[in-house]
Amino acid sequence: MEDKLQVQRNHKVNLNARSSATITGVKDVLSFDAGEVLLETEMGILMLRGNELHVNRLTLEKGEVDIDGKIDSLTYSDNNTYGKSGESFISKLFK
Repeated sequence: MEDKLQVQRNHKVNLNARSSATITGVKDVLSFDAGEVLLETEMGILMLRGNELHVNRLTLEKGEVDIDGKIDSLTYSDNNTYGKSGESFISKLFK
C-alpha cells in the first residue's frame, strides 16, 4: 500500500485597510460573487463578506488568493461542517 503524504500549507490572512486581502493555505474556492467569497482553507471554511469583491489572483497550486473590494467581515467555520446533513453553510454558521 502506498502512503500518501499530505502537504499542509501555512495559512495566512493579510488584510490591508479592509480593501485588499492576500490569503495563503487555500485548498479550494467554493463560491464567489461581488458580495461574498467562500474559501476552503487549511484552517477551515473562510467566508469573506463585503461589497464589490473581486478575486484578482487565484493560484490553487500554491494555495494563494488575492481579493480586492470593501471587506466587511471574515468568518471561519470547521471543515467538517460544510456540505453535510443537507443544511446550508449559512444556516450552520448562524446556529
